[in-house]
Order: sequence, then structure tokens, then C-alpha cells
Amino acid sequence: MASSQCCENPPSLSWNSGEGTIVDDFGGLKAYTSGSPDSKAAILLVSDVFGFEAPNLRKLADKVAASGFFVVVPDFFHGDPYVPERSPITTWLQSHGVAKGFEEAKPVVAALKSKGLSAVGVAGICWGAKVVVELAKSSEIQAAVLLHPSFVTVDDIKVVKCPITVLGAEIDKTSPPELVKQFEEVLSSKSEVDSFVKIFPGVVHGWTVRYDVNDESAVKNAEEAHKHMLDWFVKYVK
Repeated sequence: MASSQCCENPPSLSWNSGEGTIVDDFGGLKAYTSGSPDSKAAILLVSDVFGFEAPNLRKLADKVAASGFFVVVPDFFHGDPYVPERSPITTWLQSHGVAKGFEEAKPVVAALKSKGLSAVGVAGICWGAKVVVELAKSSEIQAAVLLHPSFVTVDDIKVVKCPITVLGAEIDKTSPPELVKQFEEVLSSKSEVDSFVKIFPGVVHGWTVRYDVNDESAVKNAEEAHKHMLDWFVKYVK
């Protein structure tokens, strides 16, 4: 489920943020891309409900691209990211459900592979984590990372097929530490799937992308999570 924490501290969206470029059609979706398309390794970033224009998300995409990956951040919401002032999150989700996101993500992965990017890792943030865990149930991707996930269940984790990292927050109503620990227990019993699970102390759901760039402690906590994500992709995708 989505909690109020999923909607707190919304970013100031910026169409022009980031060092990458906007493409009109990547696997059927408009997308922000960063890095060299000549790379053989790609990372798909699936946003939270605030969408692909969030500056911190694009900054993360650029950071991943700087490590040699081609990164794509699609606009799964078709120009309609969640705006708290407009409607309740439950109403918005009726038009932007995670099942729809999963169906739209599959052609993006296929488009990456059609361009010669033979290895694909996928990271999902909050809403996006459910999309990623659905992709991780197939053999189409090489690695997955879930950052403060929403909607993800123990049953989802039981059928994951690729190496997966789960990064949770200590203060999280959506995926509380008790649930993340259940994920860890399930994954530890799956010897065929490598995994890493960490609950970050003292941080709140959303800390990896919805942080204040002027808050040194918040930036440090976010960057620690980013490093875990990047290390995982270097290990299994690059």
C-alpha cells in the first residue's frame, strides 16, 4: 500500500534538470537518458510517484551513468506525476497503477536490449519498486534494487529470480523494518538468488531521492544508499 509518507516532501520538478537528454520515444515512453548508448550495460530507473522530472532522481541517473552505464528514466505517468494539491493519492493511483507501470516497463527493457545493451539492471523507488520486483520475477533483467519500496509483498520476494538488493528506512509506514526483515528472511533461504538487505537507521521513507541538498546529513545518508545500489549494478550488470 501507499502511505502518507509516499507523498511527503514533494520535489520541485524541473524539465531541464540533469546533464542528460530527453527522448520522445524510448520503448513507447518519453524518457530522460544519461550516459553513452554505446555502453553494453544499461540501468532502468523507475521513479516514485513524482515522476521523471525530479532533480535528485536525474542527478542519481547522471551519477550512475558516470560509472559507465547507459541510464534511462521513463515517464511512466505520461506527463501527469502526482501533485498533492490536485487529488488524493488513491484517486491518482487509479490512473497510474503499478500493474500498468510493469506492462509499460517491459517494452523499455526490450528496447534497451534491441540497441545492443545486453545486460540490464533496474532500480525502483517507492512506487517504482513494485514495477521492479515484477520485472525481477522474469529472466529479462540481470539485477534489481528496491529503494524504500511500496506495494511489494513477501509473496513477490519469494519468486524473484535475479540478484536483488532491498534498501529500507527505519521510519517507514509503507514498508516498515518488520516487513523488510521478512524480505531478508525469504531471500536468505533462496540460495540460488544473491541478495543484500539493509535498513538504514534514522532515515524516513523517501530519503534516497527526496532529500534537501543543503542538509549535509541527509545528503550523506542518500549517497550511502546510492553507493550500495551502484556497487550492486557494477557487480551484476557491468
